[in-house]
Amino acid sequence: MGWLWAIIVGLVLGLLAKAIIPGRQHIPLWLTVILGMIGGIAGNAIARAAGVDATAGIDWWRHVFQLVMAIILVGLGDRAWTAARGSRGRA
Repeated sequence: MGWLWAIIVGLVLGLLAKAIIPGRQHIPLWLTVILGMIGGIAGNAIARAAGVDATAGIDWWRHVFQLVMAIILVGLGDRAWTAARGSRGRA
């Protein structure tokens, strides 16, 4: 069940990141989900290091860190995907 939640959270974080980033992203949905999952894991690690991973009620700071990491990773992933696909198209 843990993997199912990781995929769902990755999908939500990845789609939110794509919606927040201006312009059109060219990465496929599977890569969006993977980058969202990694962003969630990295955001949890940052929240834990900052000491805000377990608070009373909703962990807003943890979710903010997760979303920011997903935005960064989706943005970088889109650039890498575009560069890789662009160089492949020229060859």
